[in-house]
Amino acid sequence: MTPERGRLYLADLGSRAGTEAGKIRPVLVVQNDLLIQEGHPSTWVLPCTTRLTGENMLRVVLPKGIAGNRQECEVMIDQSRAIDNRRLVKALESVPRIILREVEDKLRCAADL
Repeated sequence: MTPERGRLYLADLGSRAGTEAGKIRPVLVVQNDLLIQEGHPSTWVLPCTTRLTGENMLRVVLPKGIAGNRQECEVMIDQSRAIDNRRLVKALESVPRIILREVEDKLRCAADL
């Protein structure tokens, strides 16, 4: 499966350690198009959670119904990680551009870029 930037996927993140996100859960692909086009074997993603903390610098809310999600969830900016492409189980829907822009802004801020 070839990942797409801005699309949600179900991914098998395996067992968790400490504060890491684990299990099968939606992730948002944030990897740049160049690496995707080159067929890079891993993909930079942000896991999503239904354990809501509220809008803040480290979360972006995905309202219920956006990109096909059945309940409100949050994209976890602070759980950024690269996963092997074989962990991507199923392609879901793309997030609206306005939400992807908010994710990008918060990533830049969190990384002090």
